[in-house]
Amino acid sequence: MPRTRAKPAISPNARTLLAWYDRHRRRLPWRAAPGKTADPYAVWLSEIMLQQTTVAAVKPYFETFLRRWPTVAALAAAPVSDVMAAWAGLGYYARARNLHACAKAVTDSCGGHFPDTVEGLRALPGIGPYTAAAVAAIAFNRKATVVDGNVERVMARVFAVTEPLPKAKPRLLALATELTPARRAGDYAQAVMDLGATVCTPKSPACDLCPWARACLGRDRGIAATLPRKTAKAPTPIRHGVAFWMMRHDGAVLLRRRPARGLLGGMMEIPSTPWRATPWTAPEAAPASPAPISPKMWRLLPGAVSHTFTHFHLHLQVIAVDLSARRAAALAGDDLSWVPVTRIGDAGLPSVMAKVARHALVHAG
Repeated sequence: MPRTRAKPAISPNARTLLAWYDRHRRRLPWRAAPGKTADPYAVWLSEIMLQQTTVAAVKPYFETFLRRWPTVAALAAAPVSDVMAAWAGLGYYARARNLHACAKAVTDSCGGHFPDTVEGLRALPGIGPYTAAAVAAIAFNRKATVVDGNVERVMARVFAVTEPLPKAKPRLLALATELTPARRAGDYAQAVMDLGATVCTPKSPACDLCPWARACLGRDRGIAATLPRKTAKAPTPIRHGVAFWMMRHDGAVLLRRRPARGLLGGMMEIPSTPWRATPWTAPEAAPASPAPISPKMWRLLPGAVSHTFTHFHLHLQVIAVDLSARRAAALAGDDLSWVPVTRIGDAGLPSVMAKVARHALVHAG
């Protein structure tokens, strides 16, 4: 007869997890050493950067920001264009605009000090429920429930929650709230996130190393690796555009700053058509160019640039255009600027536009 595993004899508790955390905590540049007080600025900065982004990707950006703007007042005093440029490549660029706006609010309205409550933090620009709870718990040791993707996964497995996401979110939040302790709330929040990131991983969880293994209902029922379940997503739509790689006689490239609101808001770009569901023809694309050019002047570069955003895939054709001194001089506007091609890497281009630049440099010569 098949052997049946005994049901969990204990319940998950903060004490067991904190004991594990004291031995196995990750060393991260924004995390205070044991016994040290966390820096609210560092905690806030890291939490904003970590939204929808991996720890490995965030580390160099965090260290660069902290060297360049070591305090919230220094960040608030920086031009927003500098902050956006330093953020380039990290994605989800509205975070950078909100980061700067929040720094200014803390400096101008809070005397340079972050509020130490969830409610006070929620009142600041760009801080939602998760970030407010994380900063309150980690920086100020407030009893606040921190729930990110790692925590949702741990809760779903420990309590065998089979209802798929996103419908299961309220239930997972309630379960996480029940476990959150009044003492060492910040350490506990980081402990659950560490558990999800290093042991209770999305694939092949290391259950034998888990401090909550004996309490895990998902493990007991043999379904831990299948949790959390998710509602099937609709196919990701595809959009199309044409980017204009416009070079001046001296080797400078034309860049354009996008409008402050919307996707990639306020970032520099290789000028392009709007992005739509159907490919562009040459006569359609020509009017979208910053300079009035005839398709006869175009060089359609081979291949295309592909990039995936949160809600759609983008395919960009790239057209190279060499402009005479007269035509280049006629281009003017606060949103346009000429950048030496040798300095294109310093222009703060978002990832998709950096791909366009690399594609053009390879194929346009």
